[in-house]
Amino acid sequence: MQKNVFVGNLARPAALTGTGDRAVARFTLIANEYAGKDKDTGQTRERAVAIQFTAFRAKAEAIAKNALKGDQLIVDYRVENNDYEKNGETVYGYNFIVEDFAFGAPGKEKRDQFSRAGE
Repeated sequence: MQKNVFVGNLARPAALTGTGDRAVARFTLIANEYAGKDKDTGQTRERAVAIQFTAFRAKAEAIAKNALKGDQLIVDYRVENNDYEKNGETVYGYNFIVEDFAFGAPGKEKRDQFSRAGE
């Protein structure tokens, strides 16, 4: 079995449907990755990588309830095929399923909440 880890910031609040054993949260994490150096200036370049994840049950509810836009999440995930037929052609796709996660650094919205609570 392969181990996949992605560390990124929440693009927007997770979309939660259902509750309990039927809870499903879909969310997008964005991270910057190295994209080489600019030939003219020598400056390091980065590019944004965005991946949509799906979490189920208690994990889905915890993410939807506690994570705000900009919050960092550390996600262990598995990749599932999502192939289907369309007009006689096979369309290949993938789902990124959350196996486990941890909350990382808070984003601006959460830091603002913390500072308002401390006033």
